[in-house]
Amino acid sequence: MSQLERKYKVVISGGGTGGHIFPAVAIANALKKMDSSIDILFVGAKGKMEMEKIPAAGYKIEGLWISGLQRNSFKSNLSFPFKLISSLQQAGKIIKKFQPDVAVGVGGYASGPLLYMATRKNIPSLIQEQNSFPGITNKLLAKKVKKICVAYDGMERFFPSDKIVKTGNPVREDVVKIEGKKYEAINYFGLEDNLKTILVVGGSQGARSINLSMKAGLEKIKESGCQLIWQTGKLFYQEAGALAESLNYNKIKVYDFINRMDLAYAISDLVVTRAGASTVSELCIVAKPSILVPLPTAAEDHQTKNCMALVNKNAGILIKDNDAMTSLVSKALETIKDTEKLISLSKNISELALPDSAKIIAKEVLQLAKYKN
Repeated sequence: MSQLERKYKVVISGGGTGGHIFPAVAIANALKKMDSSIDILFVGAKGKMEMEKIPAAGYKIEGLWISGLQRNSFKSNLSFPFKLISSLQQAGKIIKKFQPDVAVGVGGYASGPLLYMATRKNIPSLIQEQNSFPGITNKLLAKKVKKICVAYDGMERFFPSDKIVKTGNPVREDVVKIEGKKYEAINYFGLEDNLKTILVVGGSQGARSINLSMKAGLEKIKESGCQLIWQTGKLFYQEAGALAESLNYNKIKVYDFINRMDLAYAISDLVVTRAGASTVSELCIVAKPSILVPLPTAAEDHQTKNCMALVNKNAGILIKDNDAMTSLVSKALETIKDTEKLISLSKNISELALPDSAKIIAKEVLQLAKYKN
């Protein structure tokens, strides 16, 4: 078979959260668009959400027995050395059987063992670092891989500059296509087009500090005349729904999960959210003024660093998690009434958008595949 006819094989490893899984699937989809014959295999961590989400997206996945170190539980960490050895052995077997031309790591527990074994076997490898402050695994892998795709400036502080390609983070295409959807969104959420709308999203599981802050400030939101779309997560949904109903104000819409985030973005004038890498990338592309409440327990406090990349460009507003109860709702209402501030935030965040990330990363992957062959 000639090189032109050769069927490339790519292994993509990582997961654990939607913030790792969505970019991984986006890269895979971009590769398939470029070359439908590419054979793609995912490698994830057994028991984690990728083991369900990846097959649902139409791709094969193998699982490793691996988990992260638990900071506050010595007992839970006793099995870590055994899991690491097992996952390295299993990763080696997967690579031997699949014979990939390229290995891609997107972060998550499985990414380390798979990329480590791939580089040991001289398979060209690429890591995609989504955050402005990388984790330990990617810092270690950086010495071995050929390319490092990043979303933020200044990453040469952590990685060899000659390996860095600024690509941005792949996002869910259906979520960021919002143009011309405002009136569809008005009908979908049952809201009005002449009132300002705040969108509050704490991630798929909700965010406790954000939820409690919104609970404490619902009366103020009613008095302001603003509309609110509030994704609470499952645990807080019933309480939030009952409270909203008791206010007798039909402009507060409570959801445990929003299935149409494109419509939520389309109607919102201000977004209140955590500062995960995928969320920040989406906000840049949809150009939404945002108040970010970083998760304080995120590894290496990377959400605060993601947020500061916006704040330093006057493209976002930071509220610390422990200040949310006293400041979040009042800051949101102050901001949404300031038209000039909203316009400025929207303009500045839009200038940070990198909308073709998945395609750019896929091109880098294919170049590595050709490099091997």
